[in-house]
Amino acid sequence: MQLPTEFCRLSGPARMFTFSGHTNPDNMDQPTRQEHATRYWNANLRIMAVLLAIWFAVSFGAGILLREWLDQFRIGGFGLGFWFAQQGSIYVFVLLIFVYVYLMNRLDAKFRFDR
Repeated sequence: MQLPTEFCRLSGPARMFTFSGHTNPDNMDQPTRQEHATRYWNANLRIMAVLLAIWFAVSFGAGILLREWLDQFRIGGFGLGFWFAQQGSIYVFVLLIFVYVYLMNRLDAKFRFDR
């Protein structure tokens, strides 16, 4: 009896590829490609959410909400709140780009998307 090709295909001796994407029917706890990609995307979204929250806290929080309190400290003759509003949030944003690249390279290696 021949099984439909969308259910399984034989490739080599006794190697079975099932419709669900599992390469080994004895090891069904391995994630499918879709589950693997979903885990990768969720990890990526967590990284982006944390980095955007940091950027928001620095640009809006330090530059606007905490400006008066931060102005008691001086950098180059200007209050720290003014400095964050004008320069600091830009520096933090550029730094977060490098952090994002570093974290994504680690995530790619973890999920083996770096190849």
